[in-house]
Amino acid sequence: MTSVPTPIPSRTQYVLEEIKRRILTGRLTPGQALVETELAAQFGVSKTPVREALKTLAGTGLVVMSQYKGVTVRMVDADMAREVYDVRLLLEPEALKRAVRRGASLDAARDALTKADDATDTAERSLANREFHRALYLPCGNPLLGRMLDEVRDQAALVSAVAWAASPSWDREAGEHREILRLALDGDADGAANALHAHIASFVERAFPGVLDQEGQE
Repeated sequence: MTSVPTPIPSRTQYVLEEIKRRILTGRLTPGQALVETELAAQFGVSKTPVREALKTLAGTGLVVMSQYKGVTVRMVDADMAREVYDVRLLLEPEALKRAVRRGASLDAARDALTKADDATDTAERSLANREFHRALYLPCGNPLLGRMLDEVRDQAALVSAVAWAASPSWDREAGEHREILRLALDGDADGAANALHAHIASFVERAFPGVLDQEGQE
């Protein structure tokens, strides 16, 4: 049987993924201008794919389009962190609880932990950490819940990139990840959900002290 070749990503998709990767790994920093002509030259494409990619990124909240300032990487402040992490704290532990209770496979989460441990730079580790969290909530059995968390995933990663640049806490988070997964694999749905909630809350609190108190979070 003849295998079907993997479709080649469109130029717009390629540009989109590369700009997103640079933002989420800190190569493009909050507030930095994104000039279409410069990006087009870097990627060897016309301005059209760049323009379309930037529009998509604006829709996901990673970049901001202004009539006066052009396109810039979104700034991260306490208000943004509170909005994004409030959603995560409400939904992500619940999704993990449901995944554990339905006996879903968490092999992808285990693989992501290994990737993070084996990472040779902060960019690889950051991407592996994103994979770990997604692997916990995606098998929750409710596709809409998974999509809702996917909606804030990039914005949460942008907050994380800023926080890690200011105060790296990789080792602490890695330990917390292992404990969350251990509880989940043991079938302790409530314990895993509580550990995940504490993990998410402590991270944003370290980056933006007092931000959760403004929403009545513990």
